[in-house]
Amino acid sequence: MPAPEAAKPSLLRAINLRTTFELVHTGGPVAAPHVVRSTGLSKPTVSEVLGQLVDLGLLRRVGRTSGLPGPSAQLYDVNPRAGWVLSLDVGREWVRAALVDLTGAVVGRCATRTPRTTAKAVISQLRQAAETLTSEAGISLEDINQVVVGTPGVLRPGADHLSLAPQLAGWESPKVIPAIREALVAPVVFENDVNMAAVGEHVHGVAQDSEDFVLLSVGTGVATGSFVDGALRRGAAGLAGEIGFLRLDLDAKVGAGRATWGTGAYESLVGSAAIVKLAHQNGMDGATSVAEIFDAARHGDPNADHVVRIEARRLAHAIAAVAAVLDPELVVLGGGIGTGGGDLLIRPIGQALASISPFTPRLEVSTLGVDAVIAGCSTTGLRLAFDRIFGSDTPIARTAIDLMKVREQRRGGDAPADKTA
Repeated sequence: MPAPEAAKPSLLRAINLRTTFELVHTGGPVAAPHVVRSTGLSKPTVSEVLGQLVDLGLLRRVGRTSGLPGPSAQLYDVNPRAGWVLSLDVGREWVRAALVDLTGAVVGRCATRTPRTTAKAVISQLRQAAETLTSEAGISLEDINQVVVGTPGVLRPGADHLSLAPQLAGWESPKVIPAIREALVAPVVFENDVNMAAVGEHVHGVAQDSEDFVLLSVGTGVATGSFVDGALRRGAAGLAGEIGFLRLDLDAKVGAGRATWGTGAYESLVGSAAIVKLAHQNGMDGATSVAEIFDAARHGDPNADHVVRIEARRLAHAIAAVAAVLDPELVVLGGGIGTGGGDLLIRPIGQALASISPFTPRLEVSTLGVDAVIAGCSTTGLRLAFDRIFGSDTPIARTAIDLMKVREQRRGGDAPADKTA
């Protein structure tokens, strides 16, 4: 078997650039000695890389250390205007958007009601949100490094259209994805909204300390986003977590034909429409929204309390099923119903779960609420933006190589690759 080919100096430099940048991004501002200790790179290499990142506009000098033994050292931090990520959360009720800079700081937000007319109207709204936020930040759509769209449904591997998104009219048309890409100009990726909410909770929310957890999102629809061993699980076709299609009623009549996608059996039991229907069946004839039912339960309405307990019992059965497969240490309630009624649901869910399952995951309510999807999209977008910035065939990568060549020529020859890389 031939010996593996040694890494090329250009590859080592690219690795050093990204490693150093991400170290500063995580813990900045930092000085060169900290980078040396954390990466194992030599002092000359760290000095070279930091200077290069400054020349590329990715880092900036931000003062010097003070109050420490020895001479002061130059501090480096990420240049926030070196890159941008646009996060979009497309829901049945709301379209939310956020623009974050390369440090991850949110520089602008907006939210508008989702049009109930056509997919074209929703796409127009996405464009308007993008233009509003970029204009406020003083940049153009072309300046955005990455757009992440969190949406109901999934984009299966190799597919050209979204699937399982009946909440939005026309959203599964093959014309939607190309139209969104054209409208937003910058590179766009599509992610399931519940998966993005799970990423948000893992990085910024109640699940920060959990490597194995499930986000149970309940709203118009129901789905889960799952982390196993610290990684998001998508499934073979990106369909992991679509628990709306669980059949928990084994005695229900089964049709003679083949099962089809649509509104899942379990979703029809626990979604917002199901809760309103339950309220009507239990003496709350005038109830028009889940929020109204939850508010009545908080004020002691026995009929509303009964509806909440039925919903909690139904949710407990899904948690029992998921727990038997994944054994999460934490289940987070999210979505409009999970967060809006979590204070009412947590206790009866726990009681019902204890009576039907030996699995006892900890139950918590999302701490991010309606911001969970945007938080996950921003986290994902930053990672993809770094990939683009430090890719082998990007303007910054090519400029980095040119800068290195110029510096080596000034020193009188090629510098050897650092052995500590």
